[in-house]
Amino acid sequence: MNAVVVFLIAAVILIFILVSMSIRIIRPFEKGLVERLGKFQRILDPGLNMIIPFFDTVIKVDMREVVLDVPPQFVITRDNVNVEVDAIIYAQVTDPVRSRYEISNYIVASTKLAQTNLRNVIGEMDLDACLSSRDEVNRQLRDVLDTATDKWGVKVNRVELQRIDPPVDITEAMSRQMKAERDKRATILDAEAIRQAQINKAEGSMQAQILEAEGAAQAVRKKADAERYRQIAVAEGEGQAILTVFKSIHDGKPDEKLITLKYLEMLPRLAEGQANKVFLPYEASGIISSLAAFVEGIKPGGGPGKAAATEPPAQT
Repeated sequence: MNAVVVFLIAAVILIFILVSMSIRIIRPFEKGLVERLGKFQRILDPGLNMIIPFFDTVIKVDMREVVLDVPPQFVITRDNVNVEVDAIIYAQVTDPVRSRYEISNYIVASTKLAQTNLRNVIGEMDLDACLSSRDEVNRQLRDVLDTATDKWGVKVNRVELQRIDPPVDITEAMSRQMKAERDKRATILDAEAIRQAQINKAEGSMQAQILEAEGAAQAVRKKADAERYRQIAVAEGEGQAILTVFKSIHDGKPDEKLITLKYLEMLPRLAEGQANKVFLPYEASGIISSLAAFVEGIKPGGGPGKAAATEPPAQT
């Protein structure tokens, strides 16, 4: 009885051990490579997987993107400047089978390949181009590394240059050159600012003169218009007064004697002023004759009959 119990316990333990050896759990960022008796069998996906104990061996491959640090190294540029450069590589396994069986260590291989190609790319460029064209250097390195690592089942996503350090004397010369360029730009900007200020001042003065001239011209035009309107109003008033007087005269039916008297009343006004000469109208003789007849008519004892007696006899 005791032997049967021991056998059952041993069988349960054996079964538990075999089951645990038959189960493999693959995490989400991994792939499993199953080797059966030394030969590649299949790929295990993430999750719970079953294998044959004692015959199958599982190798896990990390499928996440890895960061490879390229050690600093000295590189000679095309213009014979010795610079120290280093870079960072972002790579990712795309084929776990090839990354395991095509190369022993793709991380070391990618790092050494990046060092070699970094010397080649930097060596074909001038120092100024290396400093100002980092994106171009990164692109060239990525293309070269991606092509070389493709057969390993590895994809190079990005390559970034961390630093490019020229020698101290070159750095000091570049610093002086940069300072000179900045001083030059500052001087040019100051000159441009002064020139623009003078231009703005001249334009403002010219605009002010134009506005002042336009204002003066507008004032003269308004004054002339006002004077013209005043003269028109005066002329219209005088014309209306003349028409009124003329109408009043005609309505009163004046005789020649009244017109003569009014004419004589206007003569002193015609003589007013600084002139020392009196101008008599062309009809002065007729006016004087009419005046004499008017005076004789208003004398005492005079009358129309007497005036007619004084007239010279008509000549036959």
